[in-house]
Amino acid sequence: PALLPSALAVAALAALESLMSATAADAMSVSERHDSDRELFGQGLANLAAPLFGGVAATGAIARTAVNVRSGAASRLASLVHAVVLAVIVFAAAPLVSGIPLAALAGVLVATAVRMVQVGSLRALARSGRGEAAVLVLTAAATLAFDLVTAVVVGLLVSGALALAEVARAARVEQVPLHGELPPADHHDEEQALLAEHIVAYRMDGPLLFAAAHRFLLELTGAARVRVAILRMSRVSAIDASGAVVLGDAIAELERRGTLVLVSGLRAEHHRPLDALGVLDRLRAQGRVFDTTPEAIACARQHLDPDGTELAAGAAGPGVAR
Repeated sequence: PALLPSALAVAALAALESLMSATAADAMSVSERHDSDRELFGQGLANLAAPLFGGVAATGAIARTAVNVRSGAASRLASLVHAVVLAVIVFAAAPLVSGIPLAALAGVLVATAVRMVQVGSLRALARSGRGEAAVLVLTAAATLAFDLVTAVVVGLLVSGALALAEVARAARVEQVPLHGELPPADHHDEEQALLAEHIVAYRMDGPLLFAAAHRFLLELTGAARVRVAILRMSRVSAIDASGAVVLGDAIAELERRGTLVLVSGLRAEHHRPLDALGVLDRLRAQGRVFDTTPEAIACARQHLDPDGTELAAGAAGPGVAR
């Protein structure tokens, strides 16, 4: 137990360093891309075996990886050659190497770092948005002020905050017309006017996550009072627990106003969070969850006029029946 925190820190540092090395190699090559899972799995096996022979944990090295790629390395043979050369130097030429001034080695590292930086990529990243530029500057500053691990954590936190803000802006609720979902035979102006007065359809786009949940609730429950509201969810890309709870709250608020709520277009991946919280259990039991929007519209029309007389009266003149 006493070694566990240190072991986790070493494992995290090894993973970050190796993945950053692989990413740097990808950026300097044209056609090659690394497999992160394979990289970490192989490194994990090596670090489990090395201590059995007196070795220490090893990671990918950004500087040496960059030199390797710049020198034309194209296969795993380059890593084996590198290991063999190091072994020869350590066992056969250690006295000679010890005489190399540290300033000379530092110059080699600085030159390698400069060659790794692609000015065009940095300019493009800075022009892509203030958020990306802020992540770049903060990560670089944290690297100089603290260490690599702290800089990576800072970059991840800032990137995560910016991503959540983008998710919140992407999710939206939009009122959509009904005529696009009705059969051609039902495209009568008077009937459409009557339906529009009583039924409203809302299309939800983007992820319904906690970052956008509050705004979603305000937009949906701030709508005009109608007799039937159809929630079209076919374009919802993801739902988390907070989003499911907010959806349930919105449905409850609409029903409190006397609005019949129908749901259509649920994807298969939406069912798990909604079922876990029981958000749509009552609607399913009452037959108010549909695969398609036309089915929901048909149910709404049946709810408005079970006998079919109200819509017929509406066809004689808009606004006759309410």
